[in-house]
Amino acid sequence: MTTQQLIDQIKIKKSFLCIGLDVDLNKIPEHLLKEEDPIFSFNKAIIDATHHLCVAYKPNTAFYEAYGLKGWKSLEKTIAYLNEKYPEIFTIADAKRGDIGNTSTMYAKAFFEDLAFDSVTVAPYMGKDSVEPFLAFDNKHTIMLALTSNQGAFDFQTNLVDGKELYKHVIETSTSWTNSENLMYVVGATKAEYFTEIRQLIPDSFLLVPGVGAQGGSLQEVCQYGMNDQVGLLINSSRGIIYASKSENFAFAAAEKAEELQRQMEVILT
Repeated sequence: MTTQQLIDQIKIKKSFLCIGLDVDLNKIPEHLLKEEDPIFSFNKAIIDATHHLCVAYKPNTAFYEAYGLKGWKSLEKTIAYLNEKYPEIFTIADAKRGDIGNTSTMYAKAFFEDLAFDSVTVAPYMGKDSVEPFLAFDNKHTIMLALTSNQGAFDFQTNLVDGKELYKHVIETSTSWTNSENLMYVVGATKAEYFTEIRQLIPDSFLLVPGVGAQGGSLQEVCQYGMNDQVGLLINSSRGIIYASKSENFAFAAAEKAEELQRQMEVILT
């Protein structure tokens, strides 16, 4: 998917919502546990109920890898279903990969070619030769960790290096890498005050923003400081939507929660 196609979907749906598909079998409705593939059954129901309200889905691969081969098969079925039924949806493999060049190339092939995701999250700690292999794929996007929403982010990311916060060095350096136009960045919603300075560094890039909702981030503040002329934001919500209910009507409850966010986004866009 191209960036322009993503922008077009945001305009059509009046939404920049990304729904995280982080499936924990201990949290899904009990009646689904009788299904042959409860993870896929859960995802399919959520997707069918919410696809018109969001522009992206983001399965966190850890929630699938934890269940071994069965979990990975559920992930394969989920992305295949999305690509077949809702090809206009932007898909994110939240895998946070990052390794030496030849290994990163194999990671990229796994997510971009085998699974056919539109994007994958990566960790930049090993530098450009661990990220550039992901950037080499046409019409695929690499979403790099920049400033995260977890408490431990302050251990390193905001430390000063030569008078400048480390995350700023990371962002600035990444813009010089080959095919850097294929980069997006993860910036946590719980750090809304940083968005203004981040936008000075990367005014045109899309930002994937976790932390709205369950983690306490403010949608209004993120949009105030982080939105650009093309919106440039994907606001992720996972638990607040997919676990809205454990009843048999769980998908309807998820859609209600997604619609609440979509309506707020529509107001902001208009």
